[in-house]
Amino acid sequence: MMKTAAISRLERRNLPWIYVFLAPTLIMFLMFYLWPIFTVIYTSFTKWNGMTSPQWTGLVNYQRLFSMKSFLISLKNLGLWALIAAVFHTLFGVLVALAFFKAPPGWKIVRTVFMIPNVISGAAWAMIYRFLFNNDFGILNNIIRIFNRDFNVNWFYESPAAFWAITFTWLFYAVVISLVVLADLMAISKDVHEAATIDGASGWQVMTRIDLPLCRFSIGTSVIMGVTSRISMYEAIALTSRGGPGDDTMSLSLILVKNISDYNYGLANAAAMVMLILGAGIMLACNRAFRMNDQ
Repeated sequence: MMKTAAISRLERRNLPWIYVFLAPTLIMFLMFYLWPIFTVIYTSFTKWNGMTSPQWTGLVNYQRLFSMKSFLISLKNLGLWALIAAVFHTLFGVLVALAFFKAPPGWKIVRTVFMIPNVISGAAWAMIYRFLFNNDFGILNNIIRIFNRDFNVNWFYESPAAFWAITFTWLFYAVVISLVVLADLMAISKDVHEAATIDGASGWQVMTRIDLPLCRFSIGTSVIMGVTSRISMYEAIALTSRGGPGDDTMSLSLILVKNISDYNYGLANAAAMVMLILGAGIMLACNRAFRMNDQ
């Protein structure tokens, strides 16, 4: 009891210093995160060009937003991309992590090559794919023409090819997912695997009954990262299809940037609020689906 009381007195004495050292972080958080979020929330209900004072208009921006055909198409595209990211994109990253965990011959070289795209900016990556998918001199079409000489597809400028061309710019780019899951796999005690082997468990049983369940948190985090990245996806679309043909590859981020360029900050922030709500909803859904708060 005396020891507990002494620790309690020490904590109370150090409490002011804790707040002193936390103050810079709290100030930065208020200035660069919390205040901008409140600004977005408020101005989404106003008419604002970014220079004059915002004028309160209520739900007008949201009514305009949901009446736009391009916005509704962007929601449909986001739903499809989110599904693809949650299933195939995450699955690919997890499979690569499992392969690295088994440490086959030459796996370190493959890991290095696999990580190279991580050092390339999103804009440069989009431009690389723009040339790869070019109809005249792109590698993809020239390989296909070996088997079909009459093959001609302008991938980023024809429907429905543009949607899938955009998808392929990120579908197999799962470096972060692989590293997150691999870190969890390497944290599993070797005693667990040895006990399973002694009990006669097969490799498939070890993977499905031990490895994957113990990586639940990292897989759930990977799903969140993959899906929310689709909400904010901009460079891959803006530098290739530009939302076309028509509005086939339109996204919420393109609508947001377009309205900022048109000095319509109220409508742009209404789109930002939709993105924020969708992101928060996805995080809550994934937390519940993967039981992220459970031990």
